[in-house]
Amino acid sequence: MSTLASNKHAYHDYEVLEEFEAGIALRGWEVKSVKNGLASLKEGHVTLRGGEAFLLNAYINPWPGMPTEERGQELRERKLLLNHLELNKLQKGMSIRGNTLVPLDMHLFRNKVKLKLALVRGRKRYDKRAKLKEQDQKRALERDIKQFHLK
Repeated sequence: MSTLASNKHAYHDYEVLEEFEAGIALRGWEVKSVKNGLASLKEGHVTLRGGEAFLLNAYINPWPGMPTEERGQELRERKLLLNHLELNKLQKGMSIRGNTLVPLDMHLFRNKVKLKLALVRGRKRYDKRAKLKEQDQKRALERDIKQFHLK
């Protein structure tokens, strides 16, 4: 499984409650662009409408050989391929106040482009600071252990 695009800010800004993997309906030029790493999930989010899930605001850079009539569709909404059980879980999770759906990464699985999305809850500023402090302490501890073993 190779990561093609990731949303690094999602892990910092949100608390991940549950992760899902979905297929994504892409056009041919979009697949080529994504496989060459020309996609961004930074501003992307997922919405549920009419019993289906859609990826919005995910930018896919235009492929040089794409048809001219499709120019300007870099931010179009793309349908996510999920089964009914997963859609029901997402619907129940979204009914709780403060929960939302964000894309975490795009990756290849058996040569198909997949999207890892997560049901998340927003973090408060003090939670973000506490998480960063905890990561720094963990990193310092690992560094000290490594230095102790080298001596």
